Amino acid sequence: VQLQASGGGLVQAGGSLKISCTASRRTFNNNGVGWFRLAPGEEREFVAAISWNGGVTLYADSVKGRFTISRDNAKSTVYLQMNSLKPEDTAVYYCAAALSSYGSRRLNDYRYWGQGTLVTVSS
Repeated sequence: VQLQASGGGLVQAGGSLKISCTASRRTFNNNGVGWFRLAPGEEREFVAAISWNGGVTLYADSVKGRFTISRDNAKSTVYLQMNSLKPEDTAVYYCAAALSSYGSRRLNDYRYWGQGTLVTVSS
């Protein structure tokens, strides 16, 4: 499964951005999907995850209430709506397909990774 992340860009603090992750195969629809981010000088960290049917979602405490993960299996696409963005949200955001039907907070639970999309939040 190949994953293509897109939609990153430059936004001012307090603004919103929606990034997408599209898969090359419909079998993606059976996988949990997660978003992770990597900021300069930091380790890759979990952001959000969603189960195969969208019924279960997980969020990092740092984004809870501001970010929303969703999916459209008809389009084999997972979205991350990011509101009330802060400069500390600046990072390359990666999507990943999990080994199971449910998402996870752990990197090792993901098998397929996209190339990342850069989100920059200016103060």
